[in-house]
Amino acid sequence: MSEEMNQEWVIGLDAGGTRTRAVLAAADDGRPLGEGAAGPGNALTVPEPHLADHLAEALARAVPEAARGRVVAVAGGFAGATAASADDPGTVRARAALDAALRRLGIPAERVVVFSDIEAAFAAAPGTPADGLALVAGTGAVAMRITGRRSTTTVDGDGWLLGDDGSGFWMGRAAVRSALRMADGRGPATSLAASVGRALGLPDHVLPYEGQPGGVDAAPGHSRPDATPGHGGAPALHDLGRSHGAEPARPHPDTPGAWSGPHREAYRMHLLPAVMADPPIRLARFAPLVAEAAREGDAVAGAILTRAADRLAETVRALEPRPGEPLVATGGLLGPDGPLTALLADRLAPLGLTLGWVADGSRGAVALARLAHGGAR
Repeated sequence: MSEEMNQEWVIGLDAGGTRTRAVLAAADDGRPLGEGAAGPGNALTVPEPHLADHLAEALARAVPEAARGRVVAVAGGFAGATAASADDPGTVRARAALDAALRRLGIPAERVVVFSDIEAAFAAAPGTPADGLALVAGTGAVAMRITGRRSTTTVDGDGWLLGDDGSGFWMGRAAVRSALRMADGRGPATSLAASVGRALGLPDHVLPYEGQPGGVDAAPGHSRPDATPGHGGAPALHDLGRSHGAEPARPHPDTPGAWSGPHREAYRMHLLPAVMADPPIRLARFAPLVAEAAREGDAVAGAILTRAADRLAETVRALEPRPGEPLVATGGLLGPDGPLTALLADRLAPLGLTLGWVADGSRGAVALARLAHGGAR
């Protein structure tokens, strides 16, 4: 270990909306030595002092004290920042917070560079490509054209109020809308009415009757309300596409039959306040319920997945892709087990595009730090 401490090191940071990850790697070959994680790193939404704290915490866990004086380059991929403009507000805040964190830990890096988290994710692809397309589909959704490792065109990423079409938020909102439409008679029966209601902790007596289309036993793969502590019973977004344990059928307290008008109205009266009590972006936690219901054959859930894939394909097409150019994807919806992976791949094939998935931008940030130092091979 003492010999390792005498060589040169680089640091790659992936600072996203939910966590900040730091990786210490050898400058000559990118071999990782340590990593650490801390709180969110969005340069636009996290106050600069808190951002510096999160960066310092992640860096302290990743970089042993003995190695700190041998760090030669640092590259950070930040949500809310970009390498395209040094004057971009998010980039300015990210650089200031990163400089403060490095000073605090006594890391005198010769080169410090800031990128967006999407630019870093694109660089995580095999071969560290310089040009191509990047697509993020998780809680939010955005696509970028990358030229010279910098974003030159952005499509969507407009947030929950104005965009993020085909994202986990978009799917979760569609799930709740479908449940409400079933309850008030505007839409068809769907098991999402029961699974969304149960995830929100609604009392059993207001849920659709057992044995009825859309009732509590219509989709046996749905989780119990306490399946994911702290998340209302819905599986986490990173669990999209994974199977969850079967829910045994439970008798309804009333006589089985049609979901009565009073029960439908009670369902709505309970569901709406429960949804409104959380920030809108929390609707994304219902996206896994859509994926599970679709696997169980629920037509409404299947249609939501289809429309989500259509929206993401539109987003990519807006970048005017060229056949065969790299398309790097990241986010829970498009991973190896992602519910939209196959659907989107089918829609992109006629364009001559193939999805290449990366887990996050930390490896890309390491590659960018090595490039900044001049040691990438």
